[in-house]
Amino acid sequence: MSKAFKGIKINIINVEKYINPVRDMITSSTKLVTIDIIAILLGGTLLFFGMRFFFKALNTLYPSKVDIVNASYDELKLLKGPKIVTVGGGTGLSTLLRGLKVYSSNLTAVVTVADDGGSSGKLRKQLKMLPPGDIRNCMVALADSSSLLGKIFQYRFNSVNKNLDGHSFGNLFIAALTNVSGSFEKGVQEASKILAIRGKVLPVTLERVVLEARLKNKKTIKGQFKISNSGQPIEKVFLVPSDPLPSATALNDIKKAKLIVLGPGSLYTSIIPNLLIKEIREAICNSKAKVVYICNIMTQPGETKYYRLSDHINAINSHVGYDDFINFIVVNNQPIPEEILKKYAKKHSQPVEIDRKYLKKYDSKILGADLLRITSDGLVRHDPEKLAKIVLRLTL
Repeated sequence: MSKAFKGIKINIINVEKYINPVRDMITSSTKLVTIDIIAILLGGTLLFFGMRFFFKALNTLYPSKVDIVNASYDELKLLKGPKIVTVGGGTGLSTLLRGLKVYSSNLTAVVTVADDGGSSGKLRKQLKMLPPGDIRNCMVALADSSSLLGKIFQYRFNSVNKNLDGHSFGNLFIAALTNVSGSFEKGVQEASKILAIRGKVLPVTLERVVLEARLKNKKTIKGQFKISNSGQPIEKVFLVPSDPLPSATALNDIKKAKLIVLGPGSLYTSIIPNLLIKEIREAICNSKAKVVYICNIMTQPGETKYYRLSDHINAINSHVGYDDFINFIVVNNQPIPEEILKKYAKKHSQPVEIDRKYLKKYDSKILGADLLRITSDGLVRHDPEKLAKIVLRLTL
């Protein structure tokens, strides 16, 4: 019996030799499973809080009753929109941007810095900075239309205090950011972030330039404001200094653009000044993008009195030095109500005549469409949505 029990004991010991490694393996696996579970729970927690933060941010961007999922989907669509570079200044360019931002966030506005009138002119003189007015208008145009901040940026002080009278809040804000950040370029970038704009707004140059004009009576006048209000036919405009350095970002975006749009805006004081910078006009000429010119609906008494469409194109080509600089010309073909025409006639302004026969020497194709919008106070303007749709057709 003792031998039998001894044999059983030996067998039990042999079995334990096999059981112990299995037990250790199970214990080790249990520890690994526990670690995996903890990692999964931790990852899930981080994902949860991350999503909460994401949707909270979206709620900040879309404060109204908007479906967050649809809003985020729309943002993704905008990111896939065509790369468009717009060139100009003034209210005309901001009108175009207001329409384009609905379809793409790959927008770059290259803006003139020759303005020397109004609030911009005062800040330019007093603070020795670049004029912020046209930049501000473009940033607000690319911001969320329901943004209270955008409305505040456009608020203009009307005060007995001469230091504030006539200044817009946005201009003063950009001036403050310029001083805090150390440069106008950084100030504009920070203001763009605060407004959460779709796209980019860039000064065409960071140098302080003065716009001058040689009139057809051979007189020379200095300053954008004086040129716009001279009432005399303009022969040529030029910058002083004549060779300012362009924005490197603007040059890069022009090279990558699918479409480059000139205007709408004042011919000699908003559009052409950008093209006077050698590197900018060469980049546009060498770009594979289609170049589009959007002609103003009405003539501008101070700059383009009695101008036909061909006069606008001839002026651009003569300053650029290329006859086939423009591929497409977009014009309004919607009739303007007679009572509105009478109002404009009193100010020596009329619809721009579309004289197609004088443009046959160029390869430019003219695209006519209903682009008209009459404001509540009887002003003729481009309709942002109509304008954006015809421009986007050219990206297909």
